[in-house]
Amino acid sequence: MIPRLKELYNKEIKLSLKDKYNFKNLNMAPEVEKIVINMGLGIDGNDAKIVKACEEDLSKITGQKPVVTKFKKSISNFKTRKNTNAGLKVTLRKNKMYEFIDRLVNIALPRIKDFRGLSSKGFDKFGNFTFGIKEHIIFPEVNFDKVDKIRGLDITIVVKSNSKEHSLELLKKFNFPFMIERSN
Repeated sequence: MIPRLKELYNKEIKLSLKDKYNFKNLNMAPEVEKIVINMGLGIDGNDAKIVKACEEDLSKITGQKPVVTKFKKSISNFKTRKNTNAGLKVTLRKNKMYEFIDRLVNIALPRIKDFRGLSSKGFDKFGNFTFGIKEHIIFPEVNFDKVDKIRGLDITIVVKSNSKEHSLELLKKFNFPFMIERSN
C-alpha cells in the first residue's frame, strides 16, 4: 500500500513545485531522499540495559532497528573512549520515510509543549533540513510509563534539490510547521 503522503507528493506537490519554479520536467522538482534519526547517549552508552531500552524506543518510533554508533576518538573531557557506544542511528528511505514524515508532522510535533514552530534556519547549503527534538516521548508509540529518562532526537531530512528555498517550499507543502519570520 502506498503511503498517503507519497501519493500526495507524486500527484499534486511535484506538479505545483514544477509550475512554481518553472522546472523543465518533473524530475527537477525537489524530493526527499532519506531521513536520518539520531539519538545520542553520551555516558549512558556504556550501560547495556539503557542502550537496549533506547534501541526498543527508537525502533518503535521508526519501525526499523537502529544501528549502534561508536566514538571515533577518545576525549578525556567528555569521558569518552574510542569504540565505545555513542548513540543510536536509523536511516529511513522510501515508504517508511513518508510514513514517518506523516506521523511526525500530524501527530508528534503538535504534542510538543509550548511549540511555536520549527526554525527555517536549520537548512544547510545543500538544502538538507536538520532539527532537534528534546523529548522522544512525543511519539505515541513510546510508552511513557516505561521510559527511565527522556532523551532527545536529531532528525535530518535529506532533500535532493538545488537550493534552500526549493527544500523549504517542499517541506511547507508537507505541512511542516515553520515559524513565521518577522522583519523589524
